Amino acid sequence: MANEKYKIIDGHKHILYSDYLKVKNIEEKSESFFQEMDWRRSVRDFSDKLVPKSVIENIIKTASTAPSGAHKQPWFFCVIESAELKSQIRKAAEEEERKSYEGRMSKEWLNDLKPLGTNHSKPFLEIAPYLIIVFKKPYDLSKEEEKLQNYYVNESVGIACGMLITAIHQAGLVTLTHTPSPMNFLTKLLERPSNERAFLLLPVGYPVTEAYVPDIERKNLDEVSKFYSK
Repeated sequence: MANEKYKIIDGHKHILYSDYLKVKNIEEKSESFFQEMDWRRSVRDFSDKLVPKSVIENIIKTASTAPSGAHKQPWFFCVIESAELKSQIRKAAEEEERKSYEGRMSKEWLNDLKPLGTNHSKPFLEIAPYLIIVFKKPYDLSKEEEKLQNYYVNESVGIACGMLITAIHQAGLVTLTHTPSPMNFLTKLLERPSNERAFLLLPVGYPVTEAYVPDIERKNLDEVSKFYSK
């Protein structure tokens, strides 16, 4: 029967998807989306203005629509509102960052960072109303504490993080990717289970009224792609 709403394939239910794909003006839509995302920037100067919790929930739900290896969804999002906990995270993160800037990073790396104006000080970790910390799960745990294998974990969580950042921008908020190394202190501070590893930290909120970002350019299309037509 044509246009069946679902089929059973190898004993599993598969639902009809094509009805959703009736999108018109795809060129206009793709150009509009690019123009909006081209305004996205990493922002370090946050306002402490409150953001509705429902917005953060929608952002996380959007990130969770990402594809993943065998649909294992090997991610977990910790949302930090507590001022006390944010202060502890800042203290621990700045300690690791200080070690990096003073010895772990090469001269080349430090020179590459100069146009961005970064240093070990991370006040945004306390000012932003929310911190979202993304954890990856190399394996899940059954109720009996048995390991359940996950697949393509880094790739899956990386895609989810990209969608998370996109959702933050689409909501009219700003963020930046923060990866203090090592990040083990986050697992301890948040008392996460043994199968979770900190992957990325994102402060989320509104920018201050006069937020400045580095005057840098993105690579053009020819520098990042090649089309094989024949």
